[in-house]
Amino acid sequence: MYDIHCHIIPGVDDGAYSLEESIEMLKVAVSGNTRGIVCTPHSNIPKSFQNYWDEKLEDSVNILIAEAKKRNLPVEIYRGQEIFLSGNFLERIGNKELITINNSDYVLTEFSPFEKESSAYKKLALLISEGYKPIIAHPERYEFIIEQRDAVSNLKDLGCLIQINKGSLKGRFGEMVAHTAHRILSHRLADFVASDAHSPYRRTPFLMDVHEMISMEYSADYADYLLKFNPQSVLKNKNIISF
Repeated sequence: MYDIHCHIIPGVDDGAYSLEESIEMLKVAVSGNTRGIVCTPHSNIPKSFQNYWDEKLEDSVNILIAEAKKRNLPVEIYRGQEIFLSGNFLERIGNKELITINNSDYVLTEFSPFEKESSAYKKLALLISEGYKPIIAHPERYEFIIEQRDAVSNLKDLGCLIQINKGSLKGRFGEMVAHTAHRILSHRLADFVASDAHSPYRRTPFLMDVHEMISMEYSADYADYLLKFNPQSVLKNKNIISF
């Protein structure tokens, strides 16, 4: 499996605290049959985690890659960011201060939980107009999507892709979020499931259990689509085909 959303770079956001904790996260991921992880630090959040891609972030990823190789961990590490769509985000993506997933056209995006529907659509439409392919991180946690049953279909019609969090499906963020996440899967509107891992102890990058859950509740083919095939297509910058 391939995880396109993981806060594994040490000491840059609310994810891994240290290099050793990052390595423990990699071990957990490998034990759950993950063979590729995209490092997606929070970025462009006003008054919080800016994390514009610079030499410090690049060095941190290179150190993590080198340490994983040194310990013979069978997992590939890729670059990316979870980009909060605020301010001049489009300009920053264009000049590589904010980066796409593995230098592809795919952008992992997030909003405030209380983002207005019209505002979200406007920002996403801007990205699409410039040739980017937005992947909306954990939409099941956004108020307008919880409240409006057709919101995800509208986002898909706009040209967006949908990434559900493992923890949401397992009830970590409450009953309404879990219900929304399963509603999206039941209508086959999701394109990815990812860990959004922050630690080796809680919100971990272990994906085998959620693959098994989706296989049992929906289908093994859909589980593979969400956790294997589509993430690999993103890494190779190929188009996503609807399930």
